[in-house]
Amino acid sequence: MDRIAYLREKTFTKNRENRPFYYHFYKHYLGEADGCVGHYGKAFYHAMSTVTPIIDAGELIVGQYAEELSPAENAEWEERIHQITLDHARHAGGGQDSHMAIDYEKLLSKGIRGILDEIAGYMATCPEEKLAFYEHVCLCLEGVLVHAGHYADLAEKQAEDETDPVRKAELTRLAQTCRRVPEFPAESFYEAVQSVHFVTYCVSLNPFRPHIQQFQLGHPDRYLLPYYQADLAGGKITREEAQLLLDLLSIQMNLRVPNGLSSGYMVGGRDKSGRVVANDLTGMLMQVIDDIRLVYPSVGLCVTGDTPKCYLDQAVEILSHGRSHPAIFNDDVITKGLLSYGIPEEETHDYIHSTCVEITPCAASNVWVASPYTNMPSILLEEMGREYPDFDALVEAVLSNLDTRIQRNFESENALREVRRQNSMNPLLSAFVNDCLALGLDIEAGGARYNWIMPSFVGMANLVDALYALRELVFETKEYTMAEMRAMVESNFEGNELLRQRILHKIPKYGNDDDDVDRFFGFFTDHIIAECEKYTPMHQNGRLIPSVFCWVMHARFGTETGATPDGRPAGFPLGDGSGPCQGREMMGPTASVLSSTKWSHHKLIGGVAVNMKFSKAALGPGSLSTIRQIVETYLQRGGFEMQINIVDADTLRAAKANPEAYKDLVVRVGGYSDYFVKLSPEMQEEVLLRTAHTV
Repeated sequence: MDRIAYLREKTFTKNRENRPFYYHFYKHYLGEADGCVGHYGKAFYHAMSTVTPIIDAGELIVGQYAEELSPAENAEWEERIHQITLDHARHAGGGQDSHMAIDYEKLLSKGIRGILDEIAGYMATCPEEKLAFYEHVCLCLEGVLVHAGHYADLAEKQAEDETDPVRKAELTRLAQTCRRVPEFPAESFYEAVQSVHFVTYCVSLNPFRPHIQQFQLGHPDRYLLPYYQADLAGGKITREEAQLLLDLLSIQMNLRVPNGLSSGYMVGGRDKSGRVVANDLTGMLMQVIDDIRLVYPSVGLCVTGDTPKCYLDQAVEILSHGRSHPAIFNDDVITKGLLSYGIPEEETHDYIHSTCVEITPCAASNVWVASPYTNMPSILLEEMGREYPDFDALVEAVLSNLDTRIQRNFESENALREVRRQNSMNPLLSAFVNDCLALGLDIEAGGARYNWIMPSFVGMANLVDALYALRELVFETKEYTMAEMRAMVESNFEGNELLRQRILHKIPKYGNDDDDVDRFFGFFTDHIIAECEKYTPMHQNGRLIPSVFCWVMHARFGTETGATPDGRPAGFPLGDGSGPCQGREMMGPTASVLSSTKWSHHKLIGGVAVNMKFSKAALGPGSLSTIRQIVETYLQRGGFEMQINIVDADTLRAAKANPEAYKDLVVRVGGYSDYFVKLSPEMQEEVLLRTAHTV
């Protein structure tokens, strides 16, 4: 059996609903004092003890959601328990979750048994009001250990029944591994990888937030390195065997998280001492992308001024194969940004792109990313209802509207946090997030070290281009009044196509190294940064930190936004990130990079995403070197993050016509990657329309 081929195929059909876990949790939860929050830990332990383990053929790394209930249980779920689950989730409150990485170093060095010992120390001296929190955490951790034991039992049973001696040995070893981790500290590379996945899978089961979670794995080329080096030196593992385990770990991400979201890890950068991270695992964890060819892991390569060139070369080579990862992150810029927000130096290097490009400190975050998204062109449309004495007055009206939106959105998100504080809890996750245990506070009650809210501002390039067009047509040449321009966009330029084409092709656009246009982008980001600094979310180290990326919101906002003065028709997606709008890069990739780096990125820790698309069909002998130089220029000029698609339009069109033959074709969208054939027709067309540079 081709292990990778068999298991990757399962990722396309896996049901990730988690129904059995939530059924067993709420069945027990309701039976204990009619759903009293005080019985959360008991219900979690019961569900973990009851849910069925699954070990698929060929698996070496295990832990996945059970898919089926008995007919009687399923009937009860449909009739009663499912609605109760939804009701409790609604009561627990809205907002974000799982855009973070837990403390994997602590997990691997202490094991759950060591964490339980740590909690026992806190319980011996803590005030009585904190005891309940610790008791819940202990019950949840013990439940994880019982569940791991059930996996060990199943592996032993399968080994007894197995006739193939190779697979029998694998299952025997798997059983032994599940007996040791995650309960005890990892002692081998295999144990470390299994422990990392198993606990990530378990913390993804959140009864008060019963939707798919998308936890990230932090920096595995750091925390897995000691185990890899020791096993390699002791002859206990080969490089090829280690690569297989990393590939299988990443396949598990695809079984855990459906497409359309994002889950992955980062490599490279600097460690806590400021030393460049560049080792065997750095390259192997990027090689995973080529090995399994799936939508996850979402890999970020953190590049410093001292990162060896071979890693960026490897990244570009992988991208040239038509992959959409790795994304390239500027470690120096991100570190500068984190320092500017008061993060201690030793923690500024230990961050994760919390799904797309949102930066959060590892092991210590309760950060709500993209909370919420703001439609920037819609603000301009709202302010086009009157005449203005000059262009500056129009800009002031837009800024005033924007400031009101920022304030209202902050108040709304902060109110959601208060609801979560009162009505929700997550004891298992709290065990792996600093400083919850030390403070005796659940993560939902403010126990995490960092409690940021990160609003994202979508369609910035559309706003810039639209304002520039209005400046020329209304305030400089005075060819039209604001009322006339408003009427034209409200009619979707009906009867005014010549003007729309003039706007699109004759009036300068952001992304073509035109200072007069490009300066508007920085003008608005500087204003947003300053405005966000006025607000302090609840809980310790609360900050409002902005971002300018979009996930899929550029398409969603586009469908509900009428035509805009930049020539964009009604319903068309907004710009797909922080770079130029689709098809407006007329002066080549270098001009696009120059425009995208004329404004400061470092305080936009919530995320900056610049998409670039290169024609695969036009690649020549020196193309990859040229692409690497473009990336290096972007980084040297202070660019935050760049994500690259190297595909050809013919392949994308063939995938539209015959989706079954291209079901694993992955493309970059607006900060994340997705299977092209699963995108909406509108989103597929938007990807096709992006400027494909030739190099």
